[in-house]
This record gives sequence, structure tokens and C-alpha cells, in this order.
Amino acid sequence: MANIGFIGTGIMGMPMAANLQKAGHQLFLSEHHGKAPAELISTGAVALATPQRVAREAEFIIVMVPDTPQVEDVLFGAEGVAAGLSPDNVVIDMSSISPTATKAFAAKINESGAHYLDAPVSGGEVGARAGSLSIMVGGQPRVFERALPLLQSMGKNITLVGGNGDGQTAKVANQIIVALNIQAVAEALLFAAKNGADPARVRDALMGGFAASRILEVHGERMINGTFDPGFRINLHQKDLNLALAGAKELGINLPNTASTQQVFSTCTALGGGNWDHSALIKGLEHMANFSIREQ
Repeated sequence: MANIGFIGTGIMGMPMAANLQKAGHQLFLSEHHGKAPAELISTGAVALATPQRVAREAEFIIVMVPDTPQVEDVLFGAEGVAAGLSPDNVVIDMSSISPTATKAFAAKINESGAHYLDAPVSGGEVGARAGSLSIMVGGQPRVFERALPLLQSMGKNITLVGGNGDGQTAKVANQIIVALNIQAVAEALLFAAKNGADPARVRDALMGGFAASRILEVHGERMINGTFDPGFRINLHQKDLNLALAGAKELGINLPNTASTQQVFSTCTALGGGNWDHSALIKGLEHMANFSIREQ
């Protein structure tokens, strides 16, 4: 069993850390931004004051925070992880952040004699709790193999995509696909309901055909029932689409449907829905149509 530093115990990080603990690993948590969760402390995790101190105690340091600036602060800020690393430590960033920044962060860590994996996840809070996340990894194969038992405690579909940054690139691609599918389902259900059809029955019919998808199954039901408590918040999906659009600008390519979906998310945010589940994108379309599929 390994000594693991885990920094970032939010909606996703908390169940991921708990699954590592259940697998028998010793956790070290940083309290630089708040108290460590009592649930983890009561089952053996150790709370320390800073990321630097966490890195000194751990062989592997996992980071699971919201965005690129937070990862940079955890790694390279005052009393950050980098200041506490020993040669051959492994930093595993499981946040969803900029692929370009990831390559720069990895270069700094690798130059120190430690190792870096970018390993963002997909599957939401449900997958985090079930230990069934998809994990997209960028890094050296030998470092990946060393970290694989830890990743298997948190996920099922674990793929070494390529070198540092390629895991984050895969995650951005994933978020493009998920967002566009959410918009497709929302538009279809809005169209059906406005035409007088029962959206629930339309969804049932579509689940038996080529339009069937996990998004239609899970998020289509959320849209029909109006259950928008966050599994994955709109403002976080907006962050990921911003990464996609910024990357597209760097690459000189156009992602028109990604840009369109981002605009609908922005409508939701303007309505006060930044913390709604991303399936609530339909509320942005409903606002523009002045029609709700749940009030027909």
C-alpha cells in the first residue's frame, strides 16, 4: 500500500479519496484552503498544513482542484507541492485544466527528478463514488504502470493516451462531445414538447433507436423531471469549453457547435444557473423559446 497525498476533496475529490482509503492506502490531506473532511480523518487520513508538507510525506501526490490557476498554486505557490518533492515522487493531476499549461507544469516537475502524470477523469460524482471513472492519462509508460494500481481504485476505463498533456487533450475532447450531446438532447425534447408530443414518451421511443445514448438516458430524464442538482456544474463545463475554444484558437481551427453550446450555457449562467447540473442547459433553450417542456 502507498502513502498518497490528496489535495482537493470537493464533489469529485472526496469520493475518489475515500475509494483510495478503502483500498488500504494511507492518505495525507492539505488544509491550506480549509479543514480536511472529518469523514476521511476519522478513517485514518492525516491532515497537514500545506501542500509542501503533504509532498514530504507521500510517494504519490494527487491533485483534484477546479482549474488551471488552482493547480499552478498547489504545485508552485508558496509552500507548494514542488517545494516538498523528492526524486522519484509522482505527481498525478486529475483536475481538468489547460493542455498547454499541463505541458509546462510537467516539464518543471520532471526536471526536478520527480514524475508527472496528467490524469483527468470523466463520469461525474456518480462515477467517483462508484469507483468507475474513465481516466485519461498523459505521461511516461513506466510512470503510468507504477501509478496504475491507484488509478484502478478510482476508475475502470483507464487509458494511457500519450505523453504529458495528451490526457488533458482527451478530456477536453470528451467535454466537447458531452456538451454537444446535451444540447442535442435538449433541442430534441424542446422540439417534441413544443409540437405537442409528450417528451417522456419521445425519450422512451428514442432510447430504442440509433439516437440512444447515455446522455439521452440520464440527462434526458433529468430534463423531463427538472432535477438539476449538480452532478457536474454548468460553470465547470463552461470552464472546459473555454479550454476547447482557446485551444482551437491556438490551433487555427473552428469549433462552431462548441461555441454555440457555450452560448447556451452562458444564458443559463445569466439566469443564475452557474451551479445547476449541466443537463439544465435545456433551461437556457426554454428561456429563449419562452416555453418549458415541464409545463406543457
